[in-house]
Amino acid sequence: MMMTDKNRRATKRVLAVASGGGHWVQLMRLRPAFEGLDVAFVSVNAFRRDEVRGHRFFTLPDASRWNKHMFVPMAFKILWILLLVRPHVVVTTGSAPGYATLQLARLFGSRTVWIDSISQIEALSMSGRLAGKVADLWLTQWPHLASPQGPQYSGSVL
Repeated sequence: MMMTDKNRRATKRVLAVASGGGHWVQLMRLRPAFEGLDVAFVSVNAFRRDEVRGHRFFTLPDASRWNKHMFVPMAFKILWILLLVRPHVVVTTGSAPGYATLQLARLFGSRTVWIDSISQIEALSMSGRLAGKVADLWLTQWPHLASPQGPQYSGSVL
């Protein structure tokens, strides 16, 4: 169900961000937690739009350590999305686009949540290690990766 502008202003706004593949699948598994909230989704894959019908959806240029030249266009698109959505909270399951969104969202006063990839069994992801420095809530899916300094383990939810 699409929200009206009046309802959107009164409801907590969440920006849910994930790159493609498994990061997106994990973000989709969090959808029940977003019930009753005004959620806008962001991915690097335009074809994911159909999976979140009834919600705003944005695409980002994909940037990573393999295509660093895309970080500047991605950052400008993230800023544009943040200006449009004005999220109270940004939730991401990774990777580089999620990390960049967390960094920029803090400039807007948004609270930020990083949930490290469930596939990272042996060690935190590179983006996950960086996200711990900027995320308000930093979570891991694996109890043996948790530490007092973070990330926290609160159960395997994905």
